[in-house]
Amino acid sequence: MLNQQRVRSQIPNYIVLLLLALFALTPIVILFFNSVKTTVEIGRNPIGFPEELRLDNFGDAWQQGGYAVTIRNSLIMMSATIVSSLTLAGLAAYALARLKLRGSALIAFYFLVGTSVPPQLFMVPLFIAWRQLGLINTHLGMIIIYTGLYSPFATYLLRSYMIGLPEEFMEAARIDGASNFQIFRTIILPLSWPGFMTAGLVIGLNVWNEFLFAVTFLLDPSLKPVATSLFEFQGRFSRDWGLTSAGSVIMVIPIIVLFLFLQRRFIEGLTQGGLKG
Repeated sequence: MLNQQRVRSQIPNYIVLLLLALFALTPIVILFFNSVKTTVEIGRNPIGFPEELRLDNFGDAWQQGGYAVTIRNSLIMMSATIVSSLTLAGLAAYALARLKLRGSALIAFYFLVGTSVPPQLFMVPLFIAWRQLGLINTHLGMIIIYTGLYSPFATYLLRSYMIGLPEEFMEAARIDGASNFQIFRTIILPLSWPGFMTAGLVIGLNVWNEFLFAVTFLLDPSLKPVATSLFEFQGRFSRDWGLTSAGSVIMVIPIIVLFLFLQRRFIEGLTQGGLKG
């Protein structure tokens, strides 16, 4: 009887969750449907199942959009940004969380504020500085920008995660003569890897989808990432809805697959403040 009452009390929650899931998934499903239709069929049936699968849209979109080059560029910038951001953020978070630095709470608040500053505020002086340094139209310049943009978030997230780790492990290591870096490498990193994975996934998603800096600082088509490629592709083939839908699917599939593969660890890293039970 108690179980039945509990199930009934949860029905409104399940209804709300179902509606939210439908709201989030319906546009993606329609995009996938339209990616295998012709333009004529999309005009006649924009939201229904495809009458006939037109898989040639993906091959044409891949070739016309130059996705082989732009996806490679995005992977290069995303991988380098994740490595550099997590390295800097991990060390900074450990210092703020465990070394009892004076003013650490204020510094952590500064990182939190840094995540909310609109990048448009400093884009013009940054562009002038990058032009003088010769970093315009280079992947290195973009990686430095992305590292500066996303390291504050990673630092704040990892600091919150490391604060919840048991102090006993660190104290035992210090008694054995371990240095701060040894404690970080042998204790903090193994215990904090869900937090690092979460931060890396969020940074990777942001870099993959970032458009404003990429379209401003990268002028050579051979250096542009997939986000700018999709924008230019849609401009060239704006009337071929099947082709543009296929190009959009090509861009989002890697992110969807990555998120589905890591979603459990992603949720753990966001919600867990200490060790797994």
